[in-house]
Amino acid sequence: MKFNFLNRQKNVTVNYEGAKAYKVTSELELYAAVVTTGLNDTFYETGNERLEKIKTLIAKCDAQFVAKLAIYARKEMHLRSVPLVLLVELAKQAKGTAVVSKTVGSVVQRADEITELLSYYQIANKRTGSKKLNSLSKQVQKGLAASFNKFDEYQFAKYNRATDVKLRDALFLVHPKAKDEAQQNIFNKIAANTLATPYTWETELSEFGKTKFENPEEKKRAAAAKWGELIESKKVGYMALLRNLRNIVEAEVSAEHIQMVCDYIANEKAVMASKQLPFRFLAAYREIKALQTGYTPAILSALEDAVMHSAKNIKGFGFGTSVVIAADVSGSMQKPLSAKSKVQLYDIGLMLAMLLQSQCKNVVTGMFGDTWKIISMPQRNVLANVLEFYRREGEVGYATNGYKVIDDLIIRKQKADKVMLFTDMQMYSDNGLGNFETSWMRYKAIAPNAKLYLFDLAGHGAQPLDVRRNDVYLIAGWSDKIFDVLFSMEDAGNALTKIKSIEL
Repeated sequence: MKFNFLNRQKNVTVNYEGAKAYKVTSELELYAAVVTTGLNDTFYETGNERLEKIKTLIAKCDAQFVAKLAIYARKEMHLRSVPLVLLVELAKQAKGTAVVSKTVGSVVQRADEITELLSYYQIANKRTGSKKLNSLSKQVQKGLAASFNKFDEYQFAKYNRATDVKLRDALFLVHPKAKDEAQQNIFNKIAANTLATPYTWETELSEFGKTKFENPEEKKRAAAAKWGELIESKKVGYMALLRNLRNIVEAEVSAEHIQMVCDYIANEKAVMASKQLPFRFLAAYREIKALQTGYTPAILSALEDAVMHSAKNIKGFGFGTSVVIAADVSGSMQKPLSAKSKVQLYDIGLMLAMLLQSQCKNVVTGMFGDTWKIISMPQRNVLANVLEFYRREGEVGYATNGYKVIDDLIIRKQKADKVMLFTDMQMYSDNGLGNFETSWMRYKAIAPNAKLYLFDLAGHGAQPLDVRRNDVYLIAGWSDKIFDVLFSMEDAGNALTKIKSIEL
């Protein structure tokens, strides 16, 4: 989105590195925080601090905007936890209004989100001990009651877990009115805890795990047969298949089953329907590349095909458009998305950069830290390119001297149409020797049509220059929709316009 309505004098701040930065409006800052957060630790903030930051920003924003942002984050960005936070905080801000119940009904897309919403509700409202969920906001209750009628027995049973707030607890608290006799029968089963165990690939593998075998060879053959059966049945969804590729290979399934797996992974329709975040492919690629089997090259190729399919929505980068893509490989980018994740902000930046590079026809790519280095890569091998950048990241150091990307363009007198930085936005000023804003102003003097795109991967809320003018754009977030947002800016639209156009 392009920011063009901020008061410059009241808008100056500093980032975490002490360099000059600019604040954004509360709505834009909330948007950035929401679409870039997993509510996990980041390099500069703990999860609790991020959560408190989001809550503070919600209080500064209009309730209608918060409601629409919750819907956008869930349906467009495919986020799950943070939209529930927005709902609960919205219930405090817009207490007693129908906007709360309508938004709850729109955001809840899975049966387990009913219990997850209630779990956060009791935390946010400090419900502990005997006061735990003994009452509920009327509008939240109304929205959840409608949500109960969205799901069938299979969907409820699939998420009927032994969590702090169970489906049975939610049913007794919400008191939903069944839409028909069949739905009432399902509610009765939830109350009696007699929902039929869902027949899924997970339950099949769980039952298989309980089987006793006479020797390891027998177990190995049985595991291969079981995975083969699941692959043929097509019960394993796209994401589950990506996550289990290593297990499938190590089970030594047949060549025919490996072929079926590769065909499914590389199927364009399956890729587009799966709505996978780009780094899911990278995580799978790494797992398979570590295996030394004869099928490794074929699976890696299938993953590369899948990524190329996922990148087809990137528009507007023909031979006539000169692009510079710079990936931040500083120390602050090398932070996992969560305690359990092997994926880092660094990976996301490189993955998005290489996806974009794969669709550009006239492009310079590189990475920056202490210095900026141009690294030319083939367009076809997106995932291999990411690993190659990863291998070479020490060549530029670990600071965040993003201004050197711009200074290099000035020195070489290269007039680019688009300059794109994938970063956590914590730009150094190099002890006063270099400054991002100054460099960009100098560059605009020799390339007046150039546009600067800052892909904010961490959402700290402070930008290295005033993004309200001089063709500077900020794009916050890293879902599969990020390039749609980029194109929407080029096509006279932006994220906030999309959000505000949502009907409640």
